[in-house]
Amino acid sequence: MDHREGGEDIESRVDGVEAPREMKRNGSNFFDDKKAGMREPLLRRRTMNTTSQLAVVGANVCPIESLDYEIVENDLYKEDWRSRRKAQIYQYVVLKWTLALLIGLVTGLVGFFNNLAVENIAGFKLLLTSNLMLKHSYHKAFVVYAGCNLVLAAAAAALCAYVAPAAAGSGIPEVKAYLNGVDAYSILAPSTLFVKIFGSIGGVSAGFVLGKEGPMVHTGACIASLLGQGGSRKYRLTWTWLRYFKNDRDRRDLITCGAAAGVAAAFRAPVGGVLFALEEAASWWRSALLWRTFFTTAVVAVVLRTFIDFCRSGNCGLFGQGGLIMFDLSSSVPAYGTPDLIAVIVLGIVGGIFGSLYNYLIDQTLRTYSIFNERGAPFKILLTVAVSLLTSCCSYGLPWLAKCTPCPPDAQDQCPTIGRSGNYKNFQCPPNQYNDLASLFLNTNDDAIRNLFSGGTGNEFCLSTLCIFFIGVYCLGIVTYGIAIPSGLFIPVILAGASYGRLAGTFLGSISKLDKGLFALLGAASFLGGTMRMTVSVCVILLELTNDLLMLPMAHAEPYMRNLVARDVVSGPLITLSGVERVGNIVHAIRLTCHNGFPVVDEPPFSVAPELCGLVLRTHLLVLLKGKRFTKERVTTGTADVLQRFGAYDFAKAGSGKGVKLEEIDINEEEMEMYVDLHPITNRSPYTVVETMSLAKAAVLFRELGLRHLCVVPKTPGVRPPIVGILTRHDFMPEHILGLFPRIKQASWVARGAINVPQPSINCWDM
Repeated sequence: MDHREGGEDIESRVDGVEAPREMKRNGSNFFDDKKAGMREPLLRRRTMNTTSQLAVVGANVCPIESLDYEIVENDLYKEDWRSRRKAQIYQYVVLKWTLALLIGLVTGLVGFFNNLAVENIAGFKLLLTSNLMLKHSYHKAFVVYAGCNLVLAAAAAALCAYVAPAAAGSGIPEVKAYLNGVDAYSILAPSTLFVKIFGSIGGVSAGFVLGKEGPMVHTGACIASLLGQGGSRKYRLTWTWLRYFKNDRDRRDLITCGAAAGVAAAFRAPVGGVLFALEEAASWWRSALLWRTFFTTAVVAVVLRTFIDFCRSGNCGLFGQGGLIMFDLSSSVPAYGTPDLIAVIVLGIVGGIFGSLYNYLIDQTLRTYSIFNERGAPFKILLTVAVSLLTSCCSYGLPWLAKCTPCPPDAQDQCPTIGRSGNYKNFQCPPNQYNDLASLFLNTNDDAIRNLFSGGTGNEFCLSTLCIFFIGVYCLGIVTYGIAIPSGLFIPVILAGASYGRLAGTFLGSISKLDKGLFALLGAASFLGGTMRMTVSVCVILLELTNDLLMLPMAHAEPYMRNLVARDVVSGPLITLSGVERVGNIVHAIRLTCHNGFPVVDEPPFSVAPELCGLVLRTHLLVLLKGKRFTKERVTTGTADVLQRFGAYDFAKAGSGKGVKLEEIDINEEEMEMYVDLHPITNRSPYTVVETMSLAKAAVLFRELGLRHLCVVPKTPGVRPPIVGILTRHDFMPEHILGLFPRIKQASWVARGAINVPQPSINCWDM
């Protein structure tokens, strides 16, 4: 919300003083501050549609801003670009590829570390439980199993609740929001990265029905964000050679590479990672970014393969070949016919039904959990502990419902499996028999998926086992998502989908020749498509993780936007600044609003008639005020004077720090009456649309260009002020539009309640 106040109507109140009604009615001067003595301020106000920008869910609130993906073409930028030598340009290009390499290396190392830690921690817990059961100490085995899960779950929840609450959940929505222009506080902070790594290890090792794949996407994005910070001014660790990346545009590219690297590290799927970033995460793409992203994921794949080959010699404890859900299905399907296609269609329909129901139930669960999570960190931990106990009881108790099955005489693997992971778990069975349900529940999630995907094992799991496991995983996945630990939906969805896929393969075995393991793979793909509405990336990820290897949705507008024009939804009050503005006016505009963009209007004598000069950012104004290059007369100083005091990188985007604050700038009364030239820091070529443009067309333009501000200009210039308003992300939101025009026929997805989904906790849509 760059051009309006959130939480308080600044149109009617200034510093707690009620504004005269005449000022509201006839559009007189907005800032009528008697102390400052501004009789004829240069700020302008226009009264337009106003709405509240408060969206508070729960007790905690945090500010959310938009990102400046547009290149600010002011005089400083142009001067810096003209002065950049060939060597600097080459350095910039080399650094982009170097950072892509580093992101791939670090993300690959973190991905391997996560798998190594999970396999060893969970493996030790499961081996300890199995050894106690071999001694028929069943009660003690449950206490050890549930106790280990409880400690790991409580530790992960405590990290999330007290250190980095933003690390809870999968993190994919936050990454998608960032790549689409929304910057929520702390979602890519170092503390979030730390908790994401160790909280994910604790949560997955605790036996929850969740995955580390979603959190790996967030982890990769955090790594990319930290590498692109250029150091820290606060701790005097700023590196000059990284100054090129102190802007939202380059950081967006790096974080896109990081998100793709996270998928590649989670599934060993480099192509799938690129397609995931392209199809699901980023709404803006170009060919150069495609190559850099693929290079990053390829580096991840090389790192993982190198360390996995090293671990095959037994140097990584219980890891061995575990983790990363790799199973070879490349030789499972020699051919397929029409009956097989019918089976695939049936699986697709079932996946869509189960997926939509899954999303609905998760939404209801999140609403219920918010009641507990709002009460503070102790309640978050308590809820996590309760779900942990429930999961432990189900994982340990449900296998008792399954009967013991004699080991297959032609089994290639050890049966029952003793002392390691495998398809045949002994549980309570006598020698030479195994419990097929324990092979799924008392195992790591990756190993359970590998068991379901295994080919040539059509009779390994009975129908009752698959039904019980599907129901158990389906329900546990729903109740687990939403607790205060890093958790992803990929693994629960793959587990449930593989279960009913294998179940369908058992029923359809008489008409289809497809292997049961391939049916499990198709079921996982259908359920993933039904829950996450991804197509291409899901297919490629599943093909890559099973070694079975043989444009996308564009921006669109809602139908009701076609009946509106741009001027219908612009919100007020609109505050403009003059090209040469009084310091006091700028200070009051920054102090009394949350706006991050101010239109700059030139007036006589600087122009023949009032005209839109461009757009100036709040952060640039603060830097300019801190430099105190003021004049006593209202005259232009030019770019040369500003360049004597500032460089282009002084106006670069701050890293994880908060940048310059108004409270840090000491401006006395004499300086408040002085003037400052805004032309050198004004973006002279902001994107503009005429006020009569269809709102649907403006929405497509806004999204495809990755904008933060879209200026709306009058259809008839010269007669009216040169700018009508500014469109930001908030103005395209259904809540805002339908609040202004409640009689508009809502789209079907609105009627289904989509706009009532809980929004992030914010106190100011500072877009």
